[in-house]
Amino acid sequence: MATTQITSAEFEKTITGNEIVFVDFWATWCGPCRAFGPIYEEASDKPENKGIVFAKVDIDQNQDLAAAAGIQAVPTLMIVKDGTVVFQQAGALRAEDLDDLIDQAKKLDVAAAKAESAQA
Repeated sequence: MATTQITSAEFEKTITGNEIVFVDFWATWCGPCRAFGPIYEEASDKPENKGIVFAKVDIDQNQDLAAAAGIQAVPTLMIVKDGTVVFQQAGALRAEDLDDLIDQAKKLDVAAAKAESAQA
């Protein structure tokens, strides 16, 4: 599955309508974004990542969404699982680090994590 450009209007439906969504907040003028883009695209095409949505949000075209998501630097990767943001970090990632995050997201039990957090 290739990456999908989404807008502010599509964001909520995308993150609530899919089990796992990776969102790359990026900008055309951003060098690290251009370096990370092919890595992100390659991960989206891997057979083992079928079923994961790899979305991209251009922060210049969707400033309201970037502000609402608290994006202060690009690229920023956000991971949403079962409608809950489980990870958000600025900075380009190496392919192996992205693969590791994908594996962690697949294994994460959001309900258990929420319950554990509530007890803390």
